[in-house]
Amino acid sequence: MKNTPIERHLIDETINEFQIVDFSKATIREVKAIASKAEAASGVEFIKMEMGVPGLPPSAVGVKAEIAALQNGIASLYPDINGLPELKKEASNFIKAFINVDLSPEGCVPVTGSMQGTFASFLTCSQCDEKKDTILFIDPGFPVQKQQLVVMGQKYETFDVYDYRGDKLKEKLESFLKKGNISAIIYSNPNNPSWICLKEEELRIIGELATQYDVIVLEDLAYFAMDFRQDLSKPYQAPFQPSVAHYTDNYVLLISGSKAFSYAGQRIGVSCISDKLYHRSYPGLTKRYGGGTFGTVFIHRVLYALSSGTSHSAQFAMAAMLKAANEGQYNFLNEVKIYGERAQKLKEIFLRHGFHLVYDNDLGDPIADGFYFTIGYPGMTSGELAKELMYYGVSAISLVTTGSHQEGLRACTSFIKDHQYAQLDERMKLFAENHPVV
Repeated sequence: MKNTPIERHLIDETINEFQIVDFSKATIREVKAIASKAEAASGVEFIKMEMGVPGLPPSAVGVKAEIAALQNGIASLYPDINGLPELKKEASNFIKAFINVDLSPEGCVPVTGSMQGTFASFLTCSQCDEKKDTILFIDPGFPVQKQQLVVMGQKYETFDVYDYRGDKLKEKLESFLKKGNISAIIYSNPNNPSWICLKEEELRIIGELATQYDVIVLEDLAYFAMDFRQDLSKPYQAPFQPSVAHYTDNYVLLISGSKAFSYAGQRIGVSCISDKLYHRSYPGLTKRYGGGTFGTVFIHRVLYALSSGTSHSAQFAMAAMLKAANEGQYNFLNEVKIYGERAQKLKEIFLRHGFHLVYDNDLGDPIADGFYFTIGYPGMTSGELAKELMYYGVSAISLVTTGSHQEGLRACTSFIKDHQYAQLDERMKLFAENHPVV
């Protein structure tokens, strides 16, 4: 076996320092820290694919609007807990322009990133009905969302959608819903980490079952319209971002400023509650709070307790970005298409050296090129592959941590630099030589 770019003992010792027994369960932050320490100690540059952090400049439209708001003294004022009226209006327009769904500004609520949006949604959904105390994840998914439920002491169940695409989804979903304990269903679309995109027939199944069993769908649209196989960038023109909102009234859409607008540092997003759900009363909420609807409890009880509002200046930024997109003055997808271009190049290198895509298609269509993709290697478990690639200066997270039952890794394209394609090609050539496929 030829020597690896980074000495094995260096990686092993660093992993031991973190007291990680099973590397398949190493968190994103742990993998990042180990890679950074090994990079510093060895002097060998890591190809970092573990963190799902935007790697592009923030939207200039947002920055300009936020600076203007700060210069006008907005930082001294508490934001209205309901949200900046202009942002609420533009969020409503954005949903009409890019999803083709009518949703009142009233239900468009700014949050400090979709992370807070999911936390507040989990809390509110779990309090609606005492019998419904469990959140259902259509996995794979964002690991921290499960951590949120652990923090708040809420129950959750999961299943890996890998074997349940298309018509198979109905029976699998119903096997959970018929037990009567599910308050909400959550998934991301496009999906983190697999980048699969649920199709209309699957969203119809989810929506119709949500109505039938009276559960709330939390649709995480962190990677809004980033299925680059089709052009979703034209406001008020088909094709639109697919959404469960076409098939049920029981939904909250989680729209983030972090990825589509590269505005992650300011922690800004919008949780968009359907009109019907916003105005609906639930016995559990009435008992706990003495009244209120889903929407008013979400805002005036839960969000108010969490943060007393969302960064005032960031709301001006988000409003400006949404307005420019709605009016066709700002094609936000043009700025993030580079993620798809990077994915295409990276996949080609891995596939040429014996790797395979784990989640490789959407009901027969090749998977899109985007922010993430998933890779496996013959004969290796998720943990083995994640650890072995560290010796080659490549860091990625195990699919185990995302709720997937498949063996492989999630790779993120956001931090890839132009000179690293040649590095990766050279290192994966060596990897393949050291690990011949029998």
